[in-house]
Amino acid sequence: MNEQPDLICAYALDGRGGGRRLDWDGVRAHRPEDGGLWVHLQREAPGSRAWLEQAAGLDEILVEALLSGESRPRCEAYGDGLLVSLRGVNLNPGAEPEDMIALVLWVEPGRVISVRRRPVVAINAIRQSIESDRGPTGVGDFLATVSEGLVERMGPVIDQLEEQAADLEEAVLAGNTTALRHRLVELRSTAIALRRYIAPQREAMSRLLTQQVEWLTPTDRRWLREVADRITRYVEDLDTARERAQIVQDELAARISEQINRNMYLLSLVAAVFLPLGLVTGYLGINVGGIPGTDWRWSFAIVGVVLLAIAAVEIWLFRRLRWI
Repeated sequence: MNEQPDLICAYALDGRGGGRRLDWDGVRAHRPEDGGLWVHLQREAPGSRAWLEQAAGLDEILVEALLSGESRPRCEAYGDGLLVSLRGVNLNPGAEPEDMIALVLWVEPGRVISVRRRPVVAINAIRQSIESDRGPTGVGDFLATVSEGLVERMGPVIDQLEEQAADLEEAVLAGNTTALRHRLVELRSTAIALRRYIAPQREAMSRLLTQQVEWLTPTDRRWLREVADRITRYVEDLDTARERAQIVQDELAARISEQINRNMYLLSLVAAVFLPLGLVTGYLGINVGGIPGTDWRWSFAIVGVVLLAIAAVEIWLFRRLRWI
């Protein structure tokens, strides 16, 4: 069965990990006594709004919340149901992981409605698990599974950031500073973008755990608590990556400043050496009458020897003063 522009997929859950695929007619014909229902919709499709407003039995506030472009992670209770907005890294081909994707869910006894704008890998994994009879057994299990799936896929991306931070530290210590600033900027911007959405998701998961809804079993709550703990760890890892990047940037700035100071010091020494020499040559080159040695053939050689002697004395003096 191919996906439709509005109904991406729908399943009648059998409570044992499996489910039966439904089309729009099957969704409309589904009754609570038939078991759990999961409907996955495309946000921008007109058919999604029409079904939510006319057949889903949701009030206008919930419909707008499900279809809104506002995707900040949150969890709000409405009666026996929960409106949950979650974020995950963008693992679609050609996309940047920090360009995170949003998934909004309405979970109530016996039914889950999920809405997305772009494909979500965690949702595709749930679809495959349902079709192989290894999927969620209830709505609480579904919420825990999708939350865990979104968070699980953040791990490799954050681990990669930590590896990049370690590589940058090694590079700056080894003196390989070529294009290091650009890599530092990319690392910090990625970490900031990820933390911007992962940190609120930690708050949303904490709020979810406090909701007193009967369809969340103790097992579901334990699973969600593990997810919340993992998000907390990821936020700490992102903070660590940012701090390491800041340390690398400070070290890079210190090395560049040290190099500039060393170069300026060498230039100052060169200028100090040539200052007396320039004074002598300038004095002898004023091209007016009375310059001594004008008609003597050895004048130029003597002046050259005198200049070399002055330079040698200056260098000896600089070494004695430990300037060089």
